[in-house]
Amino acid sequence: MSGSNRLEHAALSHEGRVRKNNEDAFCVRAEDGLFLVADGMGGHENGEWASAAIADQLRDVALPGDFEEASHAVAAAMHRANAVIFAEAQARGLQMGSTAVALLIRGREFAVLWVGDSRCYLHRDGQLVRMSHDHTQVQDMIDRGLLTPEEGEGHPMSHVLARAMGVRETVEVDVIADEIESGDVFLLCSDGLMARVEDDEIEKVLTEPDAAARAQRLIKLTLDRGAPDNVTVITVGIPQTTLLQLNQPIHVVAP
Repeated sequence: MSGSNRLEHAALSHEGRVRKNNEDAFCVRAEDGLFLVADGMGGHENGEWASAAIADQLRDVALPGDFEEASHAVAAAMHRANAVIFAEAQARGLQMGSTAVALLIRGREFAVLWVGDSRCYLHRDGQLVRMSHDHTQVQDMIDRGLLTPEEGEGHPMSHVLARAMGVRETVEVDVIADEIESGDVFLLCSDGLMARVEDDEIEKVLTEPDAAARAQRLIKLTLDRGAPDNVTVITVGIPQTTLLQLNQPIHVVAP
């Protein structure tokens, strides 16, 4: 866990109460405004390898100063990770892959990029908004009107992915972008959290002022309820001082 003058953030990952291996991975580059959670699949070391490959690509990617260019760079790194995982899976003769959700904050703008069902939430003005849209077969059925959202909850196929990193030679990365506001709190998480903690509980936890306390509380709630899966959370808060710094005028000294 750590913090910076600009973003209040914390990251925690736990293997849970049942599994011995942690197939989740995360990346924190707070000074660059880049955060990632990845949830590997394929069993034991295969899932670990896949999620770590995504984290490695985002850890090493060069980020331009321009927001749009930086967003493209993150997306390109995710596409490279997909190719790396797919090639490794072909070489091993196994199916392996990972979900991924990334948050990029630059100046007054942010972007969320994702594949799979790891999620990004935004808590703003007392309301919790899910920024990402699950790439699962159940969500696809809900989108097509074949299931109601209520029927989708607890559905036996709820964790069957319709899209994941490394499963195919190419992958589509979804992206949304908007502007930050003072007091915003972002949450990136693997599905180990959502399986045990309801949205209204997440909303309540994200009102806590301390980033580390938010992350610890979310992990504890999951563990207290059995945590059959790995669970990873990153919370990122936008303090008032951040926007004050962004609003400072630029002084130009004439020659």
